[in-house]
Amino acid sequence: MTEEEKERAKAAAAAGVGAGVGTAGGASVGVLELAAQGIVTGLSAGLVIGLGAVAGALAGYGIYRSVSKKKQQTKG
Repeated sequence: MTEEEKERAKAAAAAGVGAGVGTAGGASVGVLELAAQGIVTGLSAGLVIGLGAVAGALAGYGIYRSVSKKKQQTKG
């Protein structure tokens, strides 16, 4: 596996972890509260969970890139 492939794998893993956290956050905070009130539908619940997953993936990837850049700066 080349260095570029390793970096892509690490970035994908970071985004995956972030997506998992975002999904859990979206489900627990927004959807469950609305469901308890009887306001949410299956479609809107899916949208909230999906948006949480996307936000988490972007945050995880952003954190990974930030840490990666700092490591490269200290090496260089």
